[in-house]
Amino acid sequence: MYRALYRKYRPKDFDSVCGQDHITSVLKYEVANNRTSHAYLFCGSRGTGKTTCAKLLSKAVNCLNPEGGNPCGRCEACLAIDGERTTDVTEMDAASNTGVDYIRDIKEAVMYAPSMLKNKVYIIDEVHMLTQSAFNALLKTLEEPPANVVFILATTEQHKIPATILSRCQKFEFRRITAPVIADRLAYIAKEEGFTLERPAAMQIAKLAQGGMRDAISLLELCAGEGREINTATVREITGSTGREQAEEVAAAVLEKDTDRLFETVERLVASSKEIGVFWQELIGFYRDLLVVKSAKRPENYLDVTEEEMKVLKETAEKYKQHTLLRHCALLEETYGAMQRPGAVKRLCAEMTFLKMCDEKLDVYPAGLAARVSGLEEKLALLTESGGVIPALADVSASEQAKPIMYKKSVLPETTAAAEASEPSGKAAKPEIKTQRSSAKPVSWWAEAVSRVAESTPSVAPFMKMSQAFENEGGLLIRVRGAMAIELLDTREFRKKLSESAYFCSGKRYAPESLRFTEADMPKEQTNPIDEL
Repeated sequence: MYRALYRKYRPKDFDSVCGQDHITSVLKYEVANNRTSHAYLFCGSRGTGKTTCAKLLSKAVNCLNPEGGNPCGRCEACLAIDGERTTDVTEMDAASNTGVDYIRDIKEAVMYAPSMLKNKVYIIDEVHMLTQSAFNALLKTLEEPPANVVFILATTEQHKIPATILSRCQKFEFRRITAPVIADRLAYIAKEEGFTLERPAAMQIAKLAQGGMRDAISLLELCAGEGREINTATVREITGSTGREQAEEVAAAVLEKDTDRLFETVERLVASSKEIGVFWQELIGFYRDLLVVKSAKRPENYLDVTEEEMKVLKETAEKYKQHTLLRHCALLEETYGAMQRPGAVKRLCAEMTFLKMCDEKLDVYPAGLAARVSGLEEKLALLTESGGVIPALADVSASEQAKPIMYKKSVLPETTAAAEASEPSGKAAKPEIKTQRSSAKPVSWWAEAVSRVAESTPSVAPFMKMSQAFENEGGLLIRVRGAMAIELLDTREFRKKLSESAYFCSGKRYAPESLRFTEADMPKEQTNPIDEL
């Protein structure tokens, strides 16, 4: 009878388990030195080796001739466990046996000595599915089991396990297996089975498996179904993936704001019956890689990519700003969640998101507004540093780009001793802050700080939304519109709230006394914020 490849090539000893050396080395030591625990908890995502290690451990603690902590695989005990001819090793799926009755049966059975092997072993898979009553019934037995009884619990959701169970188990956390390790294993299996597997195709399958060896081997078996050579084109055709080139094309079209190319991309996906959700996952992964390259000093430590792919990532990341990548990642993730809702029109979700990525003015959510504010702050900082001259923007015609655009520099008011003396009574005295044009610098995080304060104190929102903040000698000079705004904002309590918000957004502490409000020039056509109330 045909056996699935993931079962046929299940490791026969701890040394053959891929990517979990931090666990297998400990288990081998405990078996070799007869120091095994009475209860183990194996945690980790699917396909990382939890059940495999549980089976190996059940053989190792019963093996008649263990070899360095590994089961020999040849003795009567090992053969009986492999052939499932013994009742001393029990595997239970807690997903289908969730009730307390199954645990009570185990409690009664553990009181009897092993019938054939040295130890009784109970493997409970997906143990987090047990009911609270079942956990309570298991608790006492798990804490003080009879001699020669070993419990091995496996779960993909550790947070659902009661703390009373966790504290009585020796816990091992299985990591996701890296793509190169999975690709090497796939190459070995392909060689043993006699079909051709190209290295790029193996890496592509490994990335699609997202750290799960079982998923990767199942995908390999699916791609080898017709007995033909397995290359990247085969993998794309069988799995419905579009490849990294498609994601690179989308990123380039977004940079160029070429909406026609983006709509064409979606049209090709729909026409070829490709799954948009699969492509969207690949696109999220590509933008995540761009964000890592843009943000990390050594991105190669965190990415499983080839040298050629890393070169493309660096070239593309240089054209993006960090806040833009953050906004695009947030949009892509939000859209992926929307695609999973029942009745969602995935094509429409994709097209709307591409339009928002091309034009941040269409994104009315906080991430889009923050990106627009960040762009304005950059222009303001450039204006301040350039002495009133800022280069033409990219959307100006080519004939005008050579001409710098001249702006009249506003002069920040200087705080004088006379102004301090004229402060209304009841206000806390603040140290004199002398502000010069050359020393005052706008802060880039001010919009976020204002947003946080406005949430806790909505009444001040109309007065703060037109404000500007400049850092000066360890303090902040805040320019607001109108004397009425200063009268309402310049209080000890509000300065304290604003100081806390500034610390949250910038990581830098500003004493409430160092926050200074000053009135900015209001154009004649500018309405007073008080009118908006």
